[in-house]
Amino acid sequence: MEIIDTGSVILTAYHSYSPSRIHLVDEGCDSYHCFSSLKVQYQEIGLLGRMSSRGARPSSPPSSLERPASQDSMEDYWSEVKNIEEDGEQVHEDLLERGSMDEAELEEAWLQEAGLSTLVSGELGEGPAEALLSTLTRSQAAMVKKRVDNYTLTMRKRNKQPARHVQDVFSTPDTLLVDPIPPVSPKSPNGHMASRCIHRTSSRVRPAFPSFSPVERRVSECPPSQDTSDTLSFEVPYSEGVTAHRRGRQGDCQDCQRIRRDDPDLPTFQLPRPKLGLTHIQDLSCADMKKIGYISLIELTTFYDCLGIELKRNRAARSKARESGIFGVPLTTLLENDQKKFPGSKVPLVFRKLLSKLEQTGLQTEGILRVPGSASRVKHLRQELEQKFYEERFDWEQVRHNDAAGLLKMFIRELPYPLLTLQHLPAFAAAQSVSSPRHQIQALHLLIMLLPEPNRDTLKALLEFLRKVVAYEEKNRMSLWNVSMIVAPNLFTYRGKNAKQEEMQAAAGAAHLVRLLITYQELLWTVPCFLISHVRKLNEASKKPPSSEKTKRKLLMMRKRNAEKTERSELTDLREGVIRVHAPLQAKISMAIQLDNETKAKDVMARFDYENGQRPVQYLFEVGGNIGERCLDPETHLLDVYHVNPHCEWLLKPTTT
Repeated sequence: MEIIDTGSVILTAYHSYSPSRIHLVDEGCDSYHCFSSLKVQYQEIGLLGRMSSRGARPSSPPSSLERPASQDSMEDYWSEVKNIEEDGEQVHEDLLERGSMDEAELEEAWLQEAGLSTLVSGELGEGPAEALLSTLTRSQAAMVKKRVDNYTLTMRKRNKQPARHVQDVFSTPDTLLVDPIPPVSPKSPNGHMASRCIHRTSSRVRPAFPSFSPVERRVSECPPSQDTSDTLSFEVPYSEGVTAHRRGRQGDCQDCQRIRRDDPDLPTFQLPRPKLGLTHIQDLSCADMKKIGYISLIELTTFYDCLGIELKRNRAARSKARESGIFGVPLTTLLENDQKKFPGSKVPLVFRKLLSKLEQTGLQTEGILRVPGSASRVKHLRQELEQKFYEERFDWEQVRHNDAAGLLKMFIRELPYPLLTLQHLPAFAAAQSVSSPRHQIQALHLLIMLLPEPNRDTLKALLEFLRKVVAYEEKNRMSLWNVSMIVAPNLFTYRGKNAKQEEMQAAAGAAHLVRLLITYQELLWTVPCFLISHVRKLNEASKKPPSSEKTKRKLLMMRKRNAEKTERSELTDLREGVIRVHAPLQAKISMAIQLDNETKAKDVMARFDYENGQRPVQYLFEVGGNIGERCLDPETHLLDVYHVNPHCEWLLKPTTT
């Protein structure tokens, strides 16, 4: 195969990271030689880690985030690709067909995942979808409207009458853009900022569509903070912070300007310390996290749209996955089997065992993850795992660290549905096209919120292990970039007819995303304040009195029961600023506590610890009101939570993790 010589000094043309450049590779060559020849081309024309054309959309990060551009830095990636090819244990491509969905399927799938399926199903009412619509920002509402418009238009082209017209949900485009938003009053009687609403001039009666307004500043999830280069703001939706992109003035974006420094290192972002405390994903109830997923998808789509990135989607998988065994089995199936023996398991047990084996024997071994184990030995160990693991007859002492690394990567590659999920893998890949590292992290942040719980927990376990590998760099000679290059081709699995070409184009960009995931994992698993505020608003909207007579009767009965409870509790009512904390698992099961501006959750935990003579192994939760359940950060200022959620209960109990 002949490589076109571009010359050693002067380039006569700009060669982009595009499919046209890929055509220089002979399609008849074997996979590894194709990768190797392309690697040589990249090294010759200097495309590794940089793009010189401002107008082109690079698949690798911008030059300000240059990684080591030496041949050795990319050699790890292509060597790993070669090892994968030589393993011969490829996932059958016919199990997961990738293909473009037509417009109606695309929009319907998006609305379904966003919790808005009733907009196309024709099920009218005042259910969860209507409550969600009432809490969206104006940008988010415009994005949902755009999706429903596109669905309606596509269905009309099919000569099928849509179940519900978009005008029954949203205002007309001209009124949406022309009618001004009235100024927000400083404070409403209920202690919240008044919601903005969009005035409509049409005579038809349509459901109200107010925009989302965060809780007033003095009790907001995140306090106002100076927009500095080392602080990532969680106060407002990320899409609201990219107005410069929305207006086509990317050069005016302060976040993009910050990366125009000759700094080869990743920027350092510090988490804000809100008075309501940091909230990690595991701190919220499953019901609240489900709502976080709805909001995150809408926000991610809006965010990408503001950045000029089209959010694509893969066709849903045709499931032919195995239902038993270990390799090639869906995460959900593995967890169901594990939970029969170990209730509460969140990461597949075999995956935990492999990570534990590597941590015990391989963290300080030079070339861990990079140096492959014996292919024949790995295949033999794989067979033994399949046969003996769940019978507890597998001998882990026989597993060498390099073989364990091979089994770990094989497990990830052979998942029937990618760890980053088939539907969201294009959105992860699209983050490579974002120009600013701050915006890339924001995109990844929303994507982590979107992942199903088994995928998210397994990914977190992997990233925690990879961080430990990097921590021993001086002994194992595995830098952050080396580790990212090795993991990327296993994590970003491209399947289908154009899989190899896509992997060639996305090589450096995929490794950069892995580097971001490893570096910022603590930040990425922290729920942004604006999402929690949105969930509170959504829960409040869901509790508004519905219009149907049947539901009204149910509501009256509930109010009657609540009134009876209130009468019984009036004898023990507490004055303003005093809460009653319940601790059913301790000797003293409840305690009234006077709150002040300095009272924190850790103070209450210590108080119960002193009264009961126990170590503080239990945490304080806010339960009910406008949140399902939230485990409070020990640094949480309780008076602020009291103001934001005055009707919640306070419970001291152990965490479930």
